[in-house]
Amino acid sequence: MSEWKRYKLSDIASLSNGINFDKSAYTSGVKLIGVADFKDRIYPDYNSLQEVDSKVVRKCDYLERGDVVFVRSNGNKELVGRCMMIDQDIPVTYSGFCIKLRLMDKSFFEPIFFNYLFRTRQFRKAMTGTAVGANIQNLSQSRLGNCEVCVPNIEEQREIATILSRYDSLIENYQKQIKLLEEAAQRLYKEWFVDLHFPGHEKTKIVDGVPEGWEKKKISEVCETIGGGTPSTKNIEYYEGGTISWVTPTDITRKNSLCLLSTEKKITKEGLIHSSAKMLPSETILMTSRASVGYFGICDFEVCTNQGFISCVPFEKDFQMYLLYNLMNRVEEIRIKAGGSTYLEISKSVFRNFDIICPTQNVIKEFQGKAHPLLERTRIIAKQIRLLTEARDRLLPKLMSGEIECKQ
Repeated sequence: MSEWKRYKLSDIASLSNGINFDKSAYTSGVKLIGVADFKDRIYPDYNSLQEVDSKVVRKCDYLERGDVVFVRSNGNKELVGRCMMIDQDIPVTYSGFCIKLRLMDKSFFEPIFFNYLFRTRQFRKAMTGTAVGANIQNLSQSRLGNCEVCVPNIEEQREIATILSRYDSLIENYQKQIKLLEEAAQRLYKEWFVDLHFPGHEKTKIVDGVPEGWEKKKISEVCETIGGGTPSTKNIEYYEGGTISWVTPTDITRKNSLCLLSTEKKITKEGLIHSSAKMLPSETILMTSRASVGYFGICDFEVCTNQGFISCVPFEKDFQMYLLYNLMNRVEEIRIKAGGSTYLEISKSVFRNFDIICPTQNVIKEFQGKAHPLLERTRIIAKQIRLLTEARDRLLPKLMSGEIECKQ
């Protein structure tokens, strides 16, 4: 094992803040990394990035392969200090709420190694001054530059980076598989219920755009709609030592796709008693109903939610997948019906009164039989992603501290 040396970041890297611009700059041009793009990503999802006019981007504002970008400022303290590394040679810049770190000599310092190093609890503690993560709302260049890091020689840096990257390559491949499964389910829904090429459509008459035998009903006629609860956040004892899964809108983060819910938040039985929340059965469809309206999640375990949701429990089990994808394809309609002066919210009474076209029992059952296995396959892959992520995160601090020696 090589001797590990200590460096101050400002001695081995340059730091600079991102660009500031007004709303008029949002147009096709240069891809932009903003705070919302970080999440827990190792590298950016370039296809989802917004773009800004190239006129507002100076030459020094462009990011290069190997640059690490940090969240500099955000109202959510947990986001401050998160980072991603640029791994492609494409025109991309970063917002004024971010900081760029560029290693000066890549023959001595491997960017991928540092990208992982910056994700360790030890570095987060040094960067933010707290034991568990970001407790500051602004990360300055001086604070980041004053952080010290202990690193091995370049060969060992690359070896460590390779080991950790293998995990993330597998995770990325699994994520692509999940995306393909989601697209398959969406295509099936569109083929059957938008294009009306459902089984037996050749022999079915279409009357006023609706197949014969299909019925128009209200949402309230096909499922139970359940709101969430509001145990006081001041009563910490309601959460400490809790055993009941508690879901909040922040657990649903994936726009325009289904979120397979998992949550580490728990509430106690006493906390549940002191709230209006109900226990929701496994396979319940959860829809965000406040602020960010129209995000959907589903889980394979019992949960309770806060008031940011309307949850749907179909009266008939076979109606689940049809109801789910019907609603996911009506997000704009749902949001139009949302009101409120402080934040958007769709009320349970308004939502319950939505019309829904109900196919025949045979078609519904056949769609459930084809779509639900896609969901089950997605869950299996999502579990593999969780296991790989946990294994990588256990290995990360051991490699970065030198506890585990890399063979060269």
